[in-house]
Amino acid sequence: MTQVVRIHETGGPEVLRFENLEIGAPGPGEVRIRVRTIGLNRSETVYRAGNYPVRPKLPSPMGYEACGIIEATGPGVQGMAVGDRVCVFPNYHLGDYGVYGEAAIVPACSVLPAPPALTDVEAASIWMQYFTAYALIEVARIGVGDYVLIPAASSSVGLAAIQLSNWAGATPIALTRHNGKAEALRAQGAAHVIATAGTDVVAEVMRITAGRGARTAFDPVGGPFVEKLAESLAEDGILFIYGGLSGQPTLHPHWPAAFKNLSIRGWVASYIWKHPERLERARQNILKGLADGRLKPVVAKTFPFAQIVDAHRYLESNQQVGKVIVTVP
Repeated sequence: MTQVVRIHETGGPEVLRFENLEIGAPGPGEVRIRVRTIGLNRSETVYRAGNYPVRPKLPSPMGYEACGIIEATGPGVQGMAVGDRVCVFPNYHLGDYGVYGEAAIVPACSVLPAPPALTDVEAASIWMQYFTAYALIEVARIGVGDYVLIPAASSSVGLAAIQLSNWAGATPIALTRHNGKAEALRAQGAAHVIATAGTDVVAEVMRITAGRGARTAFDPVGGPFVEKLAESLAEDGILFIYGGLSGQPTLHPHWPAAFKNLSIRGWVASYIWKHPERLERARQNILKGLADGRLKPVVAKTFPFAQIVDAHRYLESNQQVGKVIVTVP
């Protein structure tokens, strides 16, 4: 029997339930891994609460980012073998599979070799954040002289966006609600930090950019603040909205978009991993950045598997700067 965590109802962290299940052998195109570390993502907390675009089919497995060792391969699996140390990256829908457990069965196409120079904790904290933030490179093609607005900058994706911006020669402007994380964000490479509570964000962005505005904004929050982000962009700027953490409707900022000829688009990392050539290009560039030290996963805190409920509570508290990782015995 294998200890796993599933949900049988939606709600707060307390609905995460430990169970002993027989997970069996992997089917065609699947592998079974012995899980060592689990990377938590905010989308999982939204899914657990029942507010994600994909509704849970209860009881539902949880989680889609991990590092572990392959224990078995199913029929038709090629290019990987028992004993390989691998990462699971989230190219399947939440609830279709789950890695919250001592072992997990996942699609072989969701598995990548773990970078050998990274620890298990670090290896569980790379692909979701860098593939998501890679929109700045793949689509916006930011470069020298560009300014990048990064709301929720202390999240793992926010920090990845800061690192990618710096690597590209752009100037990252971190947005955070209060000044409590300003020093930490500067230490992580933010050229400027704006505490949005009580600040005229548009005026501050224009001051920083000498009236030009930012080339792009990369926003996981949505809601009414999108209007301010649009007003802060330069002509022909790009506003990415890749999440809805505000829980409020996101209205189209028509007039700023019209007057500045802005592009406003949604974004999910599947834009990359649904296309093999984009996936391989992004993967190789991320691996190069990790090897060169341009990219460095930032881990805020680790929790033992037995405390995964507390890990969810911590993730939702917004105290963290970086990734929250769960270690599995």
